[in-house]
Amino acid sequence: MSDEDEIILSELDDDELVQQMFDDLYDGLKEEIQESVNILLGRGWQPYEVLTKALVGGMTIVGKDFRDGILFVPEVLLAANAMKGGMAILKPLLAETGAPTIGKMVIGTVKGDIHDIGKNLVGMMMEGAGFEVVDLGINNPVDNYLDTAEKEGADIVGMSALLTTTMPYMKVVIDTMIERGIRDNYIVLVGGAPLNEEFGKAIGADAYCRDAAVAVETAKEHVQRKHNRSKAG
Repeated sequence: MSDEDEIILSELDDDELVQQMFDDLYDGLKEEIQESVNILLGRGWQPYEVLTKALVGGMTIVGKDFRDGILFVPEVLLAANAMKGGMAILKPLLAETGAPTIGKMVIGTVKGDIHDIGKNLVGMMMEGAGFEVVDLGINNPVDNYLDTAEKEGADIVGMSALLTTTMPYMKVVIDTMIERGIRDNYIVLVGGAPLNEEFGKAIGADAYCRDAAVAVETAKEHVQRKHNRSKAG
């Protein structure tokens, strides 16, 4: 990014700068996003405000256009990478201020499966929507999911599979949750190319998510319901 670009960003008022950040996220411009985050912080914005109004606001537009087929995976990955650049600045500040997150998700590809592009995209989009995400990576046995979910106090367990041979392992994880009496503690979301809604229901998941944008919407709905039940209880 040139000095000229930096001067232009710094000359924008707050509302204009946030609109520019929406455009820059959409175009996957990481350096511009980092610069804009620093400008807003320098003007006295709280880290949580920058996250929700600028980064989450911009990624919401990206998510909708991805869902509607206007944007495709490579473009969304660029947008998510730009968002991560802004998050790298905000994360330590958010931790200091104890800012709230929408919820926490543990996500990973199941045992026997080493595919991770879809999972990575879901993780990035969830972070972009204001969730805290703990990524377990690939090839995860039951205990990786359950031990981490317990340790992290997760709301959501997300499982991904890209092979028909590894799909059934999702049921193993859910059945183990039932055996241990902890199934109701977590929202279980599943996804991956060979899955469908019927499979998700058959194994006892809370929802099947066909793509990252749907995963974000579904997660928000379920976490809201969970929080409402907690308050009612």
